[in-house]
Amino acid sequence: MAAIALACSAAGIAQEVEFTEYNLDNGLEVILHQDNTAPVVTVGVMYHVGAKDEEEGRSGFAHFFEHLLFEGTKNIERGKWFDIVAANGGSNNANTTQDRTYYYETFPSNNLELGLWMESERMLHPVINEIGVETQNEVVKEEKRSRIDNAPYGKIIYSTGINKYVFNKHPYKNSIIGTMEDLDAAELEEFKAFFDKYYGPNNATLVVAGDIKINETKKMIEKYFAEIPKGNEVERVSVKEEPITETITATEYDSNIQIPAKLFVYRTPSMKNRDAYVLDMISSILTDGRSSRMYKKMVDEDKTALQVLAFPRSQEDYGTYVMGALALGETPLDTLAASMDEEIDKLQNELISEKEYQKLQNKFENRFVNSNSSISGIASSLATYNVLYGNTDLINEEIEIYRDITREDIKRVANQYLNENQRLELDYLPESEKE
Repeated sequence: MAAIALACSAAGIAQEVEFTEYNLDNGLEVILHQDNTAPVVTVGVMYHVGAKDEEEGRSGFAHFFEHLLFEGTKNIERGKWFDIVAANGGSNNANTTQDRTYYYETFPSNNLELGLWMESERMLHPVINEIGVETQNEVVKEEKRSRIDNAPYGKIIYSTGINKYVFNKHPYKNSIIGTMEDLDAAELEEFKAFFDKYYGPNNATLVVAGDIKINETKKMIEKYFAEIPKGNEVERVSVKEEPITETITATEYDSNIQIPAKLFVYRTPSMKNRDAYVLDMISSILTDGRSSRMYKKMVDEDKTALQVLAFPRSQEDYGTYVMGALALGETPLDTLAASMDEEIDKLQNELISEKEYQKLQNKFENRFVNSNSSISGIASSLATYNVLYGNTDLINEEIEIYRDITREDIKRVANQYLNENQRLELDYLPESEKE
């Protein structure tokens, strides 16, 4: 045990991520991480704009721009972005959440300057025209069909069948992918205005991680980004929700499934709140692995559930906490609900055992050690902690938050957030049961 503890400690020390952080005059935040162990570099830009920043009736814009800004620029021919990256031995991608949009390229390190130039082109010279909008409109429609409309449990995975019940005022109630009606109705000038509003350097963080030399990289960043004009100040969403005080009941139907599911969904605090970390630990207690509480009880012992789930969806303003189970055979959904309530009751009334607590701490220690095992992962983490948490140092310090969580914290948080009158109770049924 002592040897294992020493190895874990050494791994934790080795995991520390050193970085340099500074701002350009135009407001662009820059984070550099030097790791010369492999000739690879990731260039990423995270814009502090997501689905929650969209205007009513124009949902889906942030996700749409995730696609649209690969169309081309003043100096990159339309449709050639991916060809340029591939021809230079690289890979690239982008993703959107309710709170931010992230673009990145990973190249052999001798192509660092190319990556910086391409991201500066995306920020300064994007071509936003009718043909690009029409092309990406079809791409987004196909993505919606494949990921949500025609995917089993798609409305759970992407929250389109959940958030509309849990949020009344906050734009988290809308889906990230938006509605096709909104995108079809939007005019070209509206897309241009959305870019001008949110994609300036003062609403972005540039991360460069990998096989770099700090001073040389700073010179390249100055060359390609310093002259980009500062955008307007972005007004942050500040919508406050009233607490949920009565159980919300709802039913959603899915034509892609045959096995019904029962879900409990709770509205929870911001990802920056310490209690969000406690809820993360509660998820592990309930459903992380075959020895977890809900799995042992509902899948192994009672054989009422085919599968169980419990996870927090952490977001900048509010989060959600989802618990659920897929029915095995003819098990009534009320039976699944009763079993989940039993597990919640145990957390609210009994401290977890010291043995279970130590196992939990070991899991999170191991997760921390493995969390930044790739250069692209480190780049994404640095950007996320900077943009959404306002504290880049969390890449090294976050584990201390988990270490500081006590058994009493777990009991307190279960009592504070996981109550019957604070949740959505959702029956998720096959379309065939609609009648």
